[in-house]
Amino acid sequence: MSCATTTFNLGPSLRLHNYSYNYNNNLRFPKPFAHYHYFAVANNNNNNNNNYYSNNTSSYSVGTLFSISTNHRSPSFNASRSSSSSPFIICSSLKSQPSVSQERVVVLVIGGGGREHALCYALRRSPSCDAVFCAPGNVGISNSGNATCISDLDIFDSTAVISFCHKWGVGLVVVGPEAPLVSGLANDLVKAGIPTFGPSAEAAALEGSKNFMKNLCDKYGIPTAKYKTFTDPSAAKQYIQEQGAPIVIKADGLAAGKGVVVAMSVEEACEAVDSMLVKGDFGSAGCRVIVEEYLEGEEASFFALVDGENAIPLESAQDHKRVGDGDTGPNTGGMGAYSPAPILTKELQALVMKSIILPTVNGMAAEGCKFVGVLYAGLMIEKKSGLPKLIEYNVRFGDPECQVLMVRLESDLAQVLLAACRGQLSGVSLNWSPGSAMVVVMASKGYPGAYEKGSVIRNLEEAEHVAPCVQIFHAGTAQDSDGNIIATGGRVLGVTAKGTDLEEARERAYQAVEEINWPGGFYRRDIGWRALPQKQFASKRVN
Repeated sequence: MSCATTTFNLGPSLRLHNYSYNYNNNLRFPKPFAHYHYFAVANNNNNNNNNYYSNNTSSYSVGTLFSISTNHRSPSFNASRSSSSSPFIICSSLKSQPSVSQERVVVLVIGGGGREHALCYALRRSPSCDAVFCAPGNVGISNSGNATCISDLDIFDSTAVISFCHKWGVGLVVVGPEAPLVSGLANDLVKAGIPTFGPSAEAAALEGSKNFMKNLCDKYGIPTAKYKTFTDPSAAKQYIQEQGAPIVIKADGLAAGKGVVVAMSVEEACEAVDSMLVKGDFGSAGCRVIVEEYLEGEEASFFALVDGENAIPLESAQDHKRVGDGDTGPNTGGMGAYSPAPILTKELQALVMKSIILPTVNGMAAEGCKFVGVLYAGLMIEKKSGLPKLIEYNVRFGDPECQVLMVRLESDLAQVLLAACRGQLSGVSLNWSPGSAMVVVMASKGYPGAYEKGSVIRNLEEAEHVAPCVQIFHAGTAQDSDGNIIATGGRVLGVTAKGTDLEEARERAYQAVEEINWPGGFYRRDIGWRALPQKQFASKRVN
């Protein structure tokens, strides 16, 4: 197959359309139907149609040009899919411009956390989306009407998932969590002919094995921290003694975001080695450890959509991993995030694409396991050099970064993800709302350690209406026999808000948080402190 060099703009002029939309939140389990409802929206390329948007349009440019070697393909979306066995739920019109011949699609989201709630929220707003299912989903997703939840579908049973997709005419599967990806769900779905946004098990090793990721970095010159891999605790401890502290100890496999210890002393580092290699606290994930150089600087999250050969950056975001205010205490899955992240300037984003993302995409293709999905690069912007280094890769949207990205996304998410599945991202651009977004995570007391389940959460509806542009995404929630929302997980709610700037987004998010009555929960009161160091952060606790 011949290859052509394609130059494409990863950040063209973004046009933002702010006309209003409405939709019905009472989403019920659909039945097969015999017709589609199409949205016909004027194509922006026709100058005569631009008047439709002229009173409410703003534009700005981001990004730079990248040139990589690709197999040249031209996009073609087929809108003639049979509808005889497909469910009929009309999704709301998003503030974007689908073409008249836009393909219709039914989507299945795999997962049941805050990330998946945010994805369902964005897909529900996609103009080309006829229905959204979520398996297993959660009570917040179901109650909000963002998707029809299929709680009894085993997402690790590929045969069952494929059968469901065939029955309900699913034309796109979006895999949220990493575990089904590492176990090969995407392999089986793609083999069955179902477009799937998420990497194969082989490509998911970028997250499933930190040793695999580090070896790839070595081979393809991707900047990362100096490291060594060990299975023998004595050898690991000897290396730690030689290197000194601070130093970082990582479990090689998946550990739910908790398999990383930033040790400030040699003793602490050796205890982490014993925890993983001797005591087996992380099970098979900790059978091999990576001892890594400590990098001093500021962390940031960088996301790119990848179709196997091309990559498009998403808007910037930054999260807070530590459980306590001032970035203190143990690492968590994430206690809050905001977008955009001032640390990731346009120049720095271009450098990350050139030195980290594109070499990874090309390297994975050269290794025979093309990556299709979202690459989430955890970065350290080094204090001394100001240059980015790769800390780790995740092969799915970050949580809680996904929440702030999805509330800002203006493009038709379903069509963008389909383009990625088909190797057609070249030339695709993304529209983002101006301003900022912030999410504050509310967690069960005791998290990330042992925590109590079953505490009642009240005033959620009041919290969503306490300020404009507030969305509450559910993660670890359920509904008891009395109809109360109860906490069932460590990270429970993602209280998200948009604003004209980060200060307004933060004010709205915390206003909503403080409206929630949940004695069994807690939250950080300083989300965004790096971007707003002059602010006096919220001091109120959960009621």
